[in-house]
Amino acid sequence: MAENLMYGGLGLIILLVLVLPFTIKKVEQNLEFFLFVMGLLSVLISQQMTLELFKKALEEPIMITAAVLGFGIIFKIFKTKINHMIQSVQRHVPARLLMFLIVLILGLMSSVITAIIAALLLVEIVNNLKLDRTSEVALVIISCFAIGLGAALTPIGEPLATIVISKLHADFWYLFRNFGELIVPAIIALGLFAAFFIRTEQEPLGLESLQEEESYKEVVLRALKIYLFVMALTFLGTGLKPIIDRFILGLPSQILYWINMISAILDNATLAAAEISDKMSLDQIMAILLGLLISGGMLIPGNIPNIIAASKLNIQSKEWARLGVPVGLVIMVAFYGIIFYLI
Repeated sequence: MAENLMYGGLGLIILLVLVLPFTIKKVEQNLEFFLFVMGLLSVLISQQMTLELFKKALEEPIMITAAVLGFGIIFKIFKTKINHMIQSVQRHVPARLLMFLIVLILGLMSSVITAIIAALLLVEIVNNLKLDRTSEVALVIISCFAIGLGAALTPIGEPLATIVISKLHADFWYLFRNFGELIVPAIIALGLFAAFFIRTEQEPLGLESLQEEESYKEVVLRALKIYLFVMALTFLGTGLKPIIDRFILGLPSQILYWINMISAILDNATLAAAEISDKMSLDQIMAILLGLLISGGMLIPGNIPNIIAASKLNIQSKEWARLGVPVGLVIMVAFYGIIFYLI
């Protein structure tokens, strides 16, 4: 009876985590605090709260928070010089090569400078390009796919990677070692797609960030939110462990892969915290992660860089979906064939 109550309580938490951020604006705007409460409830219901877990929850976010804060401050200090460099590169590099390099470099650098800073750099680049709106939206979407994939190669790239490394008790290079040979070629392919797909003729009516420049207070606040977010996911991942062990571990990798298309509308780090287990096979982990990472680029709510770029450049959900969904589906089908039939 007690076990059934526990599963019922944890099931309700999963339902709330999946539904409320997508349906209630205030929950979406305060996602970190909401997930923190849900995480605490989950560890209490599953009786997983220990001093060791609390210490782990305090320590796990430090690395990614320091990266977000440090690179955020550097970006703010050198923003003017970065803009001048972007303009200089644009004058000297052929347009199609530039599209390729933007996607490639941001995708690969995101694992070091974090997905958040890569998205902010993307906004500055787009502000300087002066292409037509359709072309700039396409560049943003393709770049965000690349950033989302690349940031997952190290635990400082994005919260999803931080949580996965934590839950698997893995070393810093685990994700790069096991997924780099799939993700790096995908980023290169996205760069080539951008080079040949995007119209490069300059026009005055493109995207433009209408938001004021960030203050140092906002840079620090963003880093603190990342800290709380990862801390919340650490609690949530541990609290939901009984559900994972009973209902998810036995699922075939192919099913896990397609189920995670839900990441298109829900933050993929949250889903990773709810699904990943150190008892899973590498095939299952690969299916979950790639399903989350790819589909996370399809719609704006799916990933942090999508949210940042769309918000600052005033990209509408329909504009994003028009290209994001078909591109994501093509990548999903391609990776399905590679990981289940070629590897």
